[in-house]
Amino acid sequence: QINKVFLIIISVALLASPAIAQKDFKNTIMVPASFAELAKQARPGVVNIQTVKTIEGGGRVYKHFFGQPFGGNQNPLDEFFSPFFNQMPQNRKESSLGSGFIISKDGYIVTNNHVIKDADQIKVILHDKTEYDATIIGTDPMTDLALIKIKAKDLKPLEFGSSSKTEVGSWVVAIGSPFGLEQTVTAGIVSAKGRIIGSGPYDDFIQTDASINPGNSGGPLLNLDGEVIGINTAIVRAGQGIGFAIPSDLATGVIDQLTEQK
Repeated sequence: QINKVFLIIISVALLASPAIAQKDFKNTIMVPASFAELAKQARPGVVNIQTVKTIEGGGRVYKHFFGQPFGGNQNPLDEFFSPFFNQMPQNRKESSLGSGFIISKDGYIVTNNHVIKDADQIKVILHDKTEYDATIIGTDPMTDLALIKIKAKDLKPLEFGSSSKTEVGSWVVAIGSPFGLEQTVTAGIVSAKGRIIGSGPYDDFIQTDASINPGNSGGPLLNLDGEVIGINTAIVRAGQGIGFAIPSDLATGVIDQLTEQK
């Protein structure tokens, strides 16, 4: 009888031990075997956006990859290049690249405001290389969101998910055109939520370590169900593995308002 009681006590102790608890915890971790199916389903809903804008008043010739001048009067190159400034044309065309995603079958597309700001021409390229000219439906600089439209039918829109229900540590996938490389898929996790980075009055970003680079702006951040839970927007200069996305719960309200303005 004593032996039976002893065995029962030992059994209970083993079940409650840290080693067993740790083993059970490990068994609950779900690592996707592949993101291939998710990417296959979502990529038709992601677009590449190319814009052309007119820059007035000449300007500097030494620029970043996407045509953004170093700027500022304290630039050490100012003194070296100043003799050549008067030779530059008063107006010039400047191209930029970005991403976006389709939200309706008839051609409504979400992107960042800074991607299409002041653009004279907006070209949208679908996953099958079909090109369309786009028009601006509405913009909201405060949240850096924009709604544009192309004349197309039977497109494959992406659906929004809930950013508030997305937990830190959740797997996410980003699709976009970093450095003009269209339909690039990267994966990572939600690193943090509610990040304030000083970009405006509506700072409430999702931080992710899914690789985001210049050109990803306006593209979707997806959960494993293929739902958009964020709009990729910002990166930290010289920061590796740190990107930020506008939460979908904030974006959907703004997009609804922009749609009503059409």
